[in-house]
Amino acid sequence: MFIHRNQSGFTFIETLVSLAVVGFIAVFFVNSLSTSSSLGASIDEDETAKNLAEYQMEYIKNQEYMTSYEPASIPEAYNNYTANITTSMIAVRDGNIQKITVVIMHHGINVTSLQGYKLN
Repeated sequence: MFIHRNQSGFTFIETLVSLAVVGFIAVFFVNSLSTSSSLGASIDEDETAKNLAEYQMEYIKNQEYMTSYEPASIPEAYNNYTANITTSMIAVRDGNIQKITVVIMHHGINVTSLQGYKLN
């Protein structure tokens, strides 16, 4: 089979190169979608944990002063999240200040923490 210069169309090599380039672009595009999807899930997890931590802190600040606090119940839609609350006392001249730390975990892994203070 001889190809003359005045023939139009693609050769087999040109077709293979074109397919390789299109395949590379497709793989790059699918990989980008996967990365952006996992990044979106991570941002959503962080925002949810931050909101839950702020909710827990407000719940504690609205309770009477105690040495320890039970976390507020977490809405059922977020049942894979848990809250852990610790307190420590800071003695000052006019009384006591309580340092409160709220840690939010998702599937047992720490996602965020929030610290606040409560006056006795």
